[in-house]
Amino acid sequence: AGLPLTSPAYPPRLARHADPAPLLLVQGDAAALAAPGIAIVGSRAPTRHGLALAHEFASEFARAGLVVISGLARGIDAAAHAGALDAGGRTIAVQACGPDLVYPAAHRALASRIAGQGALLTEFPPGTPPRPQHFPLRNRLISGLAEALLVIEARERSGTLVTTGHAAAQGVDVF
Repeated sequence: AGLPLTSPAYPPRLARHADPAPLLLVQGDAAALAAPGIAIVGSRAPTRHGLALAHEFASEFARAGLVVISGLARGIDAAAHAGALDAGGRTIAVQACGPDLVYPAAHRALASRIAGQGALLTEFPPGTPPRPQHFPLRNRLISGLAEALLVIEARERSGTLVTTGHAAAQGVDVF
């Protein structure tokens, strides 16, 4: 489903930011986009402890009724999505590619679970491959949908820190 910025169903937290996506493409439950949520992001090459923490935090947030938001990447993102799903909660995966693709491709089964129990979200048209310049755009949506952002393990130069920069500019608390 397509949600234009002018739609009353467009997520209010995103609509009020300086750089909202003009059109969101959603697979799954579009109502999840307006629900209270927390973003969990971090390393694509985390420690086992980091993976366990991401899963545990996401599970607890989901049990508390929060939607868990992340970027479907390897590592912390995938653990956060899985933690929310395993707890019976909802999760949103924001992608840096078109809605007809899953990146990384190894996460197709996870993406299918997310679409059935939350939402897959992108601002890119069908057929758009993931490109390096798309990830900072994706990251602004991850933080923009959230009421808070939890970082678990990140390198000094990483996409995670790009997301925290967006969160700071958007007035989203970072933990």
